[in-house]
Amino acid sequence: MSMVVVVAAVIVAEGRRVLAAQRAAPAALAGGWEFPGGKVDPGESEPEALVRECREELGVEVAVGAQVGGDWPLSQGYVLRVWLCSLASGVPEAREHLALRWLGPGEYYDVEWLGADLPIMKTVENLLEGD
Repeated sequence: MSMVVVVAAVIVAEGRRVLAAQRAAPAALAGGWEFPGGKVDPGESEPEALVRECREELGVEVAVGAQVGGDWPLSQGYVLRVWLCSLASGVPEAREHLALRWLGPGEYYDVEWLGADLPIMKTVENLLEGD
């Protein structure tokens, strides 16, 4: 069985702020917070998928930077891969999410992260502190 790859963008803005997005669906995950992203389409590279998803979900163009960690576990049959990104143009808007929030240092855990995204936030926090 091949794994479905899901990509996520950790969009970092000045002041080490990170963009969090609140899930609207499915019901089991609605209200939880995640890093925006989605499934990689056939024939698409992972960074290409990341750029497309940010365009579709947030209405922004992102520049893809370094990958964060390796394969992060998701539900069965899925694997999550994560990249640091920066905004190239546009202002993020919640097109497919309930809400968006910029979280600065000291605020990273003010939202209820989904189980898959919490360890990523911890890793990103360590990376940003090392900057």
